[in-house]
Amino acid sequence: MAQSDWDIIIVGAGPAGSAAAIYGARQGLKVLLLEKDFFPRDKICGDAISGKSMTILKDLNLLDEVQKLPSAYIDSITFSSPDRKEVNLSMIKDQSNGIPTGLVIRREIFDDFLFNQAKKAGAVVIERFTVNDLLVEDGKVCGIRGKHKSGETEEFHAKIILGADGFKSLVARKTGLYRHDPEHWVVALRQYFKGVTGLNQQIELHYVDEIQPGYFWIFPADNDTANVGIGMHHNSLKMRKVDLKKALGDTLKQSPFKERFANAEPLEEPKGWNLPVGSLHRKCFGNGFLLLGDAAGLIDPFTGEGIGNALYSAKIGVQTAADAIKQNDFSEDFLSKYDKDLWAVIGDELNVSSKLQKIGRNRFLLNFVINKAARSQHVKEIISGMMANQIPKTKLANPLFYIKLLFS
Repeated sequence: MAQSDWDIIIVGAGPAGSAAAIYGARQGLKVLLLEKDFFPRDKICGDAISGKSMTILKDLNLLDEVQKLPSAYIDSITFSSPDRKEVNLSMIKDQSNGIPTGLVIRREIFDDFLFNQAKKAGAVVIERFTVNDLLVEDGKVCGIRGKHKSGETEEFHAKIILGADGFKSLVARKTGLYRHDPEHWVVALRQYFKGVTGLNQQIELHYVDEIQPGYFWIFPADNDTANVGIGMHHNSLKMRKVDLKKALGDTLKQSPFKERFANAEPLEEPKGWNLPVGSLHRKCFGNGFLLLGDAAGLIDPFTGEGIGNALYSAKIGVQTAADAIKQNDFSEDFLSKYDKDLWAVIGDELNVSSKLQKIGRNRFLLNFVINKAARSQHVKEIISGMMANQIPKTKLANPLFYIKLLFS
């Protein structure tokens, strides 16, 4: 077997890949980070940085610097039901840990920041390098083959390969783990606007009939801009033959949105992307490799937020890789520890979010819960507590919760 030049090679320098590079370099591992694009680059996303994300950023000692980036501070979430009832819920902050309730940072800024931190930590990075194959010896992934922008082909060997290369992951495809299942897939569009009125320190999720099951969002961003988008469950989109671009345009022409967008300026055409959600527990490991972030399908099925789980996968993946290097064991059996440890941390929340996604497909329940919260401070406090993880989210996925709401 060829000698490994690197301890770990990371394919893809999004949040999962760059965070993994930081963790690996700080543990003294020889890390090679490969990225097909050139930073800074845009990445289609809702741009929300959740409290879960900032927990990892604090662990990396990067939280203070992140808060200095151009951003919008978030302290609440506004929901509106299909029949246009609206409720604003505070995001309760734990004052003891010093972590903000939420930020919106454009991915062009956030990803570039993390990528540069990976370089500062000591990872070797190569941009504009497209990985197009894996090297396999004796049934174990042991390296990659790719092409520089110049056209030159080069191979690199490593003890472990970390695939952090997104929903179309080459590492997942080459190892037979890629699975496009419309039942566990969401399709979304994003469009930046300037001059949208009514923006505050809140993210907005509006459940509109045009994209049921799904929602229309408005997130404030830096410099009087807004991240506006629309997302829908893939199976339903196909069955209803929904044109998301048209659905977004139609939504912006309806009240109350048409008044808020009357003088708004679109800064781009709508851009689409795919979200493999964590309602399916996909295999994310094998002989000599691990999958991180979107490549492992870890996006929250209910909120569509993926950065937090991607960052956790980076932390746990690198720790697993470091343990494997110490034991000189890169077998599928040993690396299965990554999957167990990861799902021990995020599995319960993904399972509950999967149930909530199914509830979100029910127009009656959406109207009922949101309308009840709009009228009852007690219900607001219950849901706010759940969102802040002060009340178990399992209650929200329990049918008895709605019976209790009926009489609250």
